[in-house]
Amino acid sequence: MEDLTVNGVEIVEFGMGVSPQAAPDETEVVTIGFESGVPVSLNGQKRSALEMVQELNDIGGRNGVGRIDMVENRFVGMKSRGVYEAPGMTILYDAHLAMEQLTIDRDLLHLRDRMSPEVAEMVYYGFWYNPKMDALLAFNREAQRPVTGEVTLGLYKGNISVQSRTSPNSLYDAEVASMEGGGSYNQDDAEGFLRIMGLPGRVQGRVNQRPY
Repeated sequence: MEDLTVNGVEIVEFGMGVSPQAAPDETEVVTIGFESGVPVSLNGQKRSALEMVQELNDIGGRNGVGRIDMVENRFVGMKSRGVYEAPGMTILYDAHLAMEQLTIDRDLLHLRDRMSPEVAEMVYYGFWYNPKMDALLAFNREAQRPVTGEVTLGLYKGNISVQSRTSPNSLYDAEVASMEGGGSYNQDDAEGFLRIMGLPGRVQGRVNQRPY
């Protein structure tokens, strides 16, 4: 991409794809396969990491995906405008997130979310060869063990939508999750559960009464 100034206005010229407005008027579908969190196949064909990103850059670029315009915090403390193109990585991020939602339990996912900024910051600062980074990556390898399966995405004018996802390690069970009668979930059980969970709040409410 190239930054240009026209009549005092900064214009950004992108080079890896078209604008969302110029993208095709139909959805393009891609399927990405994962093994323990690592993308390994594209539309049913095995791909190396390099091949995966290169092909998805082409696919995402022609569909207006992956343009990023942000204000970020540099290592030295100042804020700067960052304009990036990352069609392939944007697609992989969405696909990976969809697979994690299916295969990682809530508490582990929340812990991963709290640690992600630490990993991102160290990558951004270039601290790859650091004991802290080694420990974080070891956690990530363990957390990603069940993240195996396939995610199908629809790409349309800069947007990405999940079409389907499947995994041998899926934690989603429609019968357990259903709130309709006859399933494993009994709504009557919620009454006692909520009463116990709300007990600390009721005690604090009596002690620390608020004027509103």
